[in-house]
Amino acid sequence: MALDSKIPAGPLENKWSEYKEHCKLINPANKRKLEIIVIGTGLAGASAAASLGEMGYKVKSFCFQDSPRRAHSIAAQGGINAAKNYQNDGDSVYRLFYDTLKGGDYRSRESNVWRLAEVSANIIDQCVAQGVPFAREYGGLLSNRSFGGVQVQRTFYAAGQTGQQLLLGAYSALERQVALGNVTVYDRHEMLDIVKIEGKARGIIARNLITGELERHFGFAVLICSGGYGNVYYLSTNAMGSNVTAAWKAHKQGAYFANACMTQIHPTCIPVSGDHQSKLTLMSESLRNDGRIWVPKQKGDTRKGNQIPEEERDYYLERRYPAFGNLVPRDVASRAAKERCDAGYGVGTSKQAVFLDFREAINRYGKVECGKHGIENPSDEIIREHGLAVIKEKYGNLFDMYAKITGEDPYQVPMRIYPAVHYVMGGLWVDYELMTSVEGLYCLGEANFSDHGANRLGASALMQGLADGYFVIPYTLGNYLANEIYNKPTPTDHPAFAEAEKNVADRISKLMNVKGKHSVDYFHKRLGKIMWEKCGMARNEQGLKEAIEEIRALRNEYWNNVRIPGTDKEFNPELDKAGRVADFMELGELMCLDALNRKESCGAHFREDSQTPDGEALRNDEEFMYVSAWEFKEAGDWQLHKEELSYSKLMPTQRNYK
Repeated sequence: MALDSKIPAGPLENKWSEYKEHCKLINPANKRKLEIIVIGTGLAGASAAASLGEMGYKVKSFCFQDSPRRAHSIAAQGGINAAKNYQNDGDSVYRLFYDTLKGGDYRSRESNVWRLAEVSANIIDQCVAQGVPFAREYGGLLSNRSFGGVQVQRTFYAAGQTGQQLLLGAYSALERQVALGNVTVYDRHEMLDIVKIEGKARGIIARNLITGELERHFGFAVLICSGGYGNVYYLSTNAMGSNVTAAWKAHKQGAYFANACMTQIHPTCIPVSGDHQSKLTLMSESLRNDGRIWVPKQKGDTRKGNQIPEEERDYYLERRYPAFGNLVPRDVASRAAKERCDAGYGVGTSKQAVFLDFREAINRYGKVECGKHGIENPSDEIIREHGLAVIKEKYGNLFDMYAKITGEDPYQVPMRIYPAVHYVMGGLWVDYELMTSVEGLYCLGEANFSDHGANRLGASALMQGLADGYFVIPYTLGNYLANEIYNKPTPTDHPAFAEAEKNVADRISKLMNVKGKHSVDYFHKRLGKIMWEKCGMARNEQGLKEAIEEIRALRNEYWNNVRIPGTDKEFNPELDKAGRVADFMELGELMCLDALNRKESCGAHFREDSQTPDGEALRNDEEFMYVSAWEFKEAGDWQLHKEELSYSKLMPTQRNYK
């Protein structure tokens, strides 16, 4: 089946302008009659709910946290991209488009990526107007730093707390609409099913996580803004509550799931320290601006990083990729770290880590500061003192976090880092209007597949979430709802609501009645181990086939031997977790199936049987230049649909960062 992506006709750079000029509009009086449901309150969800509320729609906003401010977007550290060219270094909409499409290894939809680059500058203006405290240069202009996969400085930031500050801006806009009565927030509520009537999304079934009661909510449209599914691996940089349930329920109601296997491994994370861990901690990619990544030239070297002399260090990224050095894209940096560790050059007790060293940056900044202060012939100690002050100002909160977690002082010894699961490029398939294959059901932000292809460049997640919520969905949703003004709200006693609620209740009852021997985490850890070892940084046909069989057996065991304490009529986090892990069990199989089907390497999807002689990802454009969109039939059974990808502005080439 051919998928209709609804891409407007005309030149690429005019598509979005043409769409906005010709899409249908709704007058203010009619907007007040239309109810919209938004699932999730991260950057995509909060910005969408705030924008739609401002336009006059009646919005219901749902989050499973105790406050919208606890959405995982708050954890983002390093920055947000935008093509404003403040550094006068040659940046432009085209350059941002080029870097994003190339960074995604030519597996994303060209028109969506151009639109993202086009609206990026508006995002910064919007956030500044909201009071987001971006870092500024001495003269007052907003400051920029570099991120991987680019050769310009386009990343705007607020120390190492960019996600927090952006989310607080969106949250403030959301709360303003709450005060005006345009938005109602339902915290501690989890969406557990989509209600469809005559093929259209018309509402949801939500569970009140405090009382356990099931609730029916009507909406003329439903927006899924629930983030990514990296926690399928158990250990990841995601907040522990992050899950796939909202998107997965939509998938089981007919929304296609696209590029499920595209998982980004972030190269700059604190290494695993033992089986006791429940999550991993990200060290911002912004650290790669000034930090140099290396391993000892001697295998099995047990010396501390600051004891190894310069001539005995292998700055392998600078050696292999001289044009980009330490700022190669995340997938490239992650695989390079794995290769060095697998070859026996890893550091630390586990030997599964590499060094991230700031010695040279401290020295460089120190000399500049001494020059500013007129200090002639400064000693090494004075240079270091001034350099440390600069590093502390730029990255202090990140260095403090590292010290608290590891017990090591990163100002004195190099950080130890290793790749970890971070972001997913896959998600619900959406067309140009962000509508899924179910009419009236939309998907925004990380929960959809649309903008990043096979690998996301750093600082682009915040950009996409806010672009979708502030600048895309207000137009595209109106284009759909213009035909709904003639319809009245559907009462929640409609048979479709009753049936959906019964299905949810039956599933909860089935989980509670298993009464097995093992905890939810016991099964989740086992699933994560299968996924990491056989569908992680490197994949092969044999391993993926084994993983599919192992996951099927594990899922069967889960439904026969999981233990959930308490009842379903109370606050019961273990029950909440159990439903999410059950969804992960099904998702994990689809991810392995998608990876098995895609017999090529592209971006973060690295098939060991498809690589260049020097170990780089080798695409197969003749057979796999398409989006894999999977239709759910039943657990373990999916049908593949393909959205063929074509490019008019930028012709695909083998990625080269050398």
